[in-house]
Amino acid sequence: MVGYLTTEPILQAENIKRNFRDGGNVIEVLKGVNLSVQPGEMIAIVGASGSGKTTLLNILSVLDKPDEGSVKIQGREVTSLNDNELTMIRRFEVGMIFQDFYLLPTLSAIENVEVPMIFADVPEKERKERAYELLEIVDMISHSHHRPDELSGGQKQRVAVARAISNDPHILFADEPTGNLDTVKGQEILNLFTKLKAMKGKAVVIVTHDPEAAIRADRVLLLRDGVVTKEISAESLII
Repeated sequence: MVGYLTTEPILQAENIKRNFRDGGNVIEVLKGVNLSVQPGEMIAIVGASGSGKTTLLNILSVLDKPDEGSVKIQGREVTSLNDNELTMIRRFEVGMIFQDFYLLPTLSAIENVEVPMIFADVPEKERKERAYELLEIVDMISHSHHRPDELSGGQKQRVAVARAISNDPHILFADEPTGNLDTVKGQEILNLFTKLKAMKGKAVVIVTHDPEAAIRADRVLLLRDGVVTKEISAESLII
């Protein structure tokens, strides 16, 4: 565990429950999840398909709300916030990285990185300077003016990571970040997460089916039947 971790969680979830309706049936997806994440820590959440990993990630990253339970980011309860307050949390406190990248196809790499800063009212000169700095961190400075259709999958994910950290959030959430990448490119993205932890002390929360991704985390949590059943050894996932 890295040395700058404190005893105060940057993210804490208690008794998270989430149900969905399928016609007249109620499907219990999350049945009381508890977890905490320290600053500078990377955790991986693993589990079978349908175990609720993405649902949990959406709640932790305030893209969705639980039916019951509490989520605190830097000690602040966020599940009861209104839409405008949640928008501010998404804009400045958390960064989200998706399996399918979701880059805007008509914009260059640097313009994609600038988008969150535009919504945050960062002045043009400052946001361009910051976007270039971030592309340098993710080793994409030479592709600054390439559009997404001119980039490989790994390059797109690097741009997506730069975009996710453009407003300097405290926590990065990643949903299957290596899912659309080959082994080499996947390892490059995982190296990037480790680099961000070391450089900026960011917390990283990933959900993954990839044991190579899970093994890079400080802790691996198993989600089964709607609850985090235990912390497991990442090495146990390697066949």
